[in-house]
Amino acid sequence: MSFTLLIVIITLALLFDFINGFHDAANSIATVVSTKVLTPLQAVIWAAFFNFIAYLVFHLNIANTIAKTVNTGAISLQVILAGIIAAILWNLLTWYLGIPSSSSHTLVGGFAGAAIAHAGFSVVHADKIIKIASFIFIAPILGMFMSYVLSIMFLWMFRNMNPFKLEKFFKWGQLLSSAGFSLGHGGNDAQKVMGIISAALIVYFGGQHFDQIPQWAQITYNAKGGIQQIPLWVVLGCHAAIGLGTLSGGWRIVKTMGSKITKLTPFEGVAAEGAGAIMLFGTEAFGIPVSTTHTITGAIMGVGITKRITAVKWGVTINLLYAWILTIPVSMLLAALIYRIFTLLNFG
Repeated sequence: MSFTLLIVIITLALLFDFINGFHDAANSIATVVSTKVLTPLQAVIWAAFFNFIAYLVFHLNIANTIAKTVNTGAISLQVILAGIIAAILWNLLTWYLGIPSSSSHTLVGGFAGAAIAHAGFSVVHADKIIKIASFIFIAPILGMFMSYVLSIMFLWMFRNMNPFKLEKFFKWGQLLSSAGFSLGHGGNDAQKVMGIISAALIVYFGGQHFDQIPQWAQITYNAKGGIQQIPLWVVLGCHAAIGLGTLSGGWRIVKTMGSKITKLTPFEGVAAEGAGAIMLFGTEAFGIPVSTTHTITGAIMGVGITKRITAVKWGVTINLLYAWILTIPVSMLLAALIYRIFTLLNFG
């Protein structure tokens, strides 16, 4: 039964990664579609390719953070399963409603909520949860500031350039900026699922000597106790799942991100995506699993402010903020409820 649970968890984790792809596809392609640089089909193929090859670029800093959100020695596979189911349900609901919520915070909230229901608050590493939750506010603010600065820099650098040539230049630039953001999206979000699968493997094979663990499930650690290497099939599977998810689209959220916050030009698209990519690369280096949704939303707001404050539709933005704040607590409660149902049914 335990091995069956492990397989179910891995399958659902990859499904969550797939859902993450089409849920967050808008983050990396909304601007490039709204400015008509690429068609929707071209954009998702472009983004999916860079989602997949991100495994060649990034270390496992994010995966390590997610795997150690809770004390894996004090939880069960049922805990991880409840967390993933809760995250999938919340992601599907927000996708259906067209709300660009955070898949990262959904996953963390679900994982932590089920763990607390199982073993109490002591099982959760509060410092990691607080750091992750704080970036609900920090990520969009930094994204907004960075895109504002980039916009001002670009306006000054190209102030004497022919407007027609400038637009053509930035249309080509959007290909690079969206590629960079898609690379960061794949590196951040695929690793979050790698962390969950790693946690499941650690729980299942816990207590066994390294030599007794089959090679397909072996995880190695560095001198500081951080995850150094996980099985290649986990890495490739997670990146393939998020890439396939991106290929399937996410048009409800593309509409919100690409037009409802502020109207974008190719110049503004480059500034927003460029700022978002810088943020994702930087936070990955420090092992901070930020939301690509929050980051790009803040960046889009930043380029809107360069025109005028009223260019940003603040009413839409405030509604998004409510969804972001609710994501972790709702996911925690939902996961705790699912775990309690498992307990009542004596599941697993």
